[in-house]
Amino acid sequence: MTRNALSTRTADSIPWQRLTTAYGRGTDIPGLIETGQYEELANLIEHQSTLWQTTPWVLLILLNQLAEKQPEQITLEEIELYLAVASAILVDHMDPQNTIATMEELLSEEYLWPEDEEDDEMEWEEEEPPGYEKRPFFSYYYFSYLLLREAIPVFTRIMNNNDQQAASIRELLSMLDPEGGSY
Repeated sequence: MTRNALSTRTADSIPWQRLTTAYGRGTDIPGLIETGQYEELANLIEHQSTLWQTTPWVLLILLNQLAEKQPEQITLEEIELYLAVASAILVDHMDPQNTIATMEELLSEEYLWPEDEEDDEMEWEEEEPPGYEKRPFFSYYYFSYLLLREAIPVFTRIMNNNDQQAASIRELLSMLDPEGGSY
């Protein structure tokens, strides 16, 4: 399965304003992606080992961009974003039976937040706010994991051609494939 099989969406086709982050709605994410503010993005998509509605979508966009970059263009801040997400994922618990069938379904109306942000505080007080029922919530982890796993060849290429980031990428690869090759 390739990243494109998970979703072919572009940043412009994702309803960021109806998806949540660790600190509210994802409205600012396209601008942060465009300006390469990886540390800020990492703070929004992973917080205290929790992944958010925006996490797999941010990864989708960033990993597609990463595949097009030259190894020397990659910064530690970008790799640290992937490390933060990977550290929240318990590889042994990645079972597709506990997830929504496809990544695209995570953008179904039933999982999106209302257009109007006025009642967001009340939504969080609900037992299960939109998109945070067990199956969609676990899906944020599962699809993030799949996206990162699909990027292993990209990470390996960068590691082999960017000595500055090699140690961090080696750590990332060991998280994504704990029984895999010797990175």
